[in-house]
Amino acid sequence: MLTAAEWEIVLLSLQVGGAALLVTLPIAFALAWLLARTTFPGKILLDAAIHLPLVVPPVVTGWLLLLAFAPAGPLGRLLEQTFGISVLFRWTGAAIAAGIMALPLMVRAIRLSLEAVDRRLEGAARTLGASPARVFRTITLPLALPGVLAGTVLGFARALGEFGATITFVSNVPGQTQTLPLAIYSALQQPGGDAMVLRLSAISVALSLAALVASELLARRAGRGVHVL
Repeated sequence: MLTAAEWEIVLLSLQVGGAALLVTLPIAFALAWLLARTTFPGKILLDAAIHLPLVVPPVVTGWLLLLAFAPAGPLGRLLEQTFGISVLFRWTGAAIAAGIMALPLMVRAIRLSLEAVDRRLEGAARTLGASPARVFRTITLPLALPGVLAGTVLGFARALGEFGATITFVSNVPGQTQTLPLAIYSALQQPGGDAMVLRLSAISVALSLAALVASELLARRAGRGVHVL
């Protein structure tokens, strides 16, 4: 049975993951659409930059975020001067780190789903007088939706498991930035923390496994839809 403090950690992790997903999904969709449907100079470089967090050490990503959002950094100064806020050592900063780390997985899944949509169906709808907005709403999005949902679930799972960039960017502050991975790390450093590690690890594995199973089921559904078309 989880203690009150452990429930707080779980709820904070879900809050961080949910906020990361809410902010990242529109950006991921826009980038996926750009990569899947357009051609422009520097497209390969943009694709590489999007997927960079997958290959560089997470602490490097966290350090770059720290430079950007520090009080003297460009984004940190902008937030401070415009809104009077700072994301350092706060759950909002943890959500930013989680969103950055989840972005490549979401873009990849959404891009593949958009590329799998039969463009002939969209063309036929346009020849029948459908506007681009209606084509997107009634054809493109429904056909790509299983892949979009799969990428969303996979991104949420990645956000829940984020550790390196978060601890580097916003540290490990109980009640603010201490999500499940950070709490497990802290418990490992404490004498007698094995029971807490076991409970939090079980919750973490259960949440991640559920997200991965859901993502796989949605991806298979998307694959069946493409095969029919």
